[in-house]
Amino acid sequence: MKKYIIICFMASVSFSQAQSSDSLKKHVTFSAYAELFYTYDFNEPSNHSRQNFLYSYNRHNEINLNLGLIKAAYQDNKIRANLALMAGTYTQDNMAAEQDALKYINEANIGIKISKNKNIWIDVGIMPSHIGWESAVGKDNINLTRSLAAENSPYFETGAKISYHSDNGKWMISGLVLNGWQRIAKTEGNQSISFGHLLIYKPDDHITLNSSSFIGNDQPKKDKKMRYFHDLYGNFQLTDAWSAVIGFDIGAEQKLKNSKQYNIWYTPNILMKYQMDDQWAVAGRLEYYNDKNGVIIKTGTPNGFQTYGYSFNIDYTIFKNVIFRTEARGFTSRDAIFVKNEENKQGNFFITTSLAAWF
Repeated sequence: MKKYIIICFMASVSFSQAQSSDSLKKHVTFSAYAELFYTYDFNEPSNHSRQNFLYSYNRHNEINLNLGLIKAAYQDNKIRANLALMAGTYTQDNMAAEQDALKYINEANIGIKISKNKNIWIDVGIMPSHIGWESAVGKDNINLTRSLAAENSPYFETGAKISYHSDNGKWMISGLVLNGWQRIAKTEGNQSISFGHLLIYKPDDHITLNSSSFIGNDQPKKDKKMRYFHDLYGNFQLTDAWSAVIGFDIGAEQKLKNSKQYNIWYTPNILMKYQMDDQWAVAGRLEYYNDKNGVIIKTGTPNGFQTYGYSFNIDYTIFKNVIFRTEARGFTSRDAIFVKNEENKQGNFFITTSLAAWF
């Protein structure tokens, strides 16, 4: 009798473990992404590092890895979690201020659904930024390289957010409490909490309107300066072949602690894409970035960073999960802020190619 009970117990445990394993497989997904690139900058920087206001594809005349990413994600009706590790020049440049143990974390977050009847979640951890129309993953963007707006606003954030999705799928709203402006660990001496919001409206399948913000101080307590930032853009599927993004970012930061005067920066963008067929696409971008007081991009010149940008890229989808892209891009600035042959120039032109694969 005892032997029979033991056998039944072992069978029950084995069956339970099998059920648990099958259930886990249904809810866990693994993915990987890698993007290699080559950029030729006609200003030919001798140290192969390019502009200090660019954080992606920012190496000259060498084949390199922009972003390599592996991710595990869990999702069921009540819990979701993501863990992603990364490497590449994007990681080197964007995570330079973080502690060594944190530099290779792309995502590490857990979410819990807090309502039985409504789609309301609380997520905590390291997450992709709620700001902007471009992400760090190149294949998801209209253009090969990132806009000046994306490169100089957060790619990631750390904190907590509460999100609500409407039943009809047209509205999504989030409120966020954050460690700072693209931070995992806080700046030494900073005692402030930052806040943000995200509002998305999708009236139909062809239009997405997005409003997001950041409010906070990213300086040590003794140098506290409040920063206010708003990102507004619309994503439009004009026809089956044509799509466009129109965006405008604007920010203000106190000139000094407790000051009532502010330094302003702003950047308008227009992006367009034409999908010729299943394999070929072309896209372009026009942008302008005005930060004359050097809040985000410091130049040390009389007019600061007042720069026009333009780009054109051709994309070829080799397989459904492999894409080859080529882009020509240029900058023209009011001041001579670019260096060529040890001389300051007003312009900079470069060509970038990339090969991306994902699984």
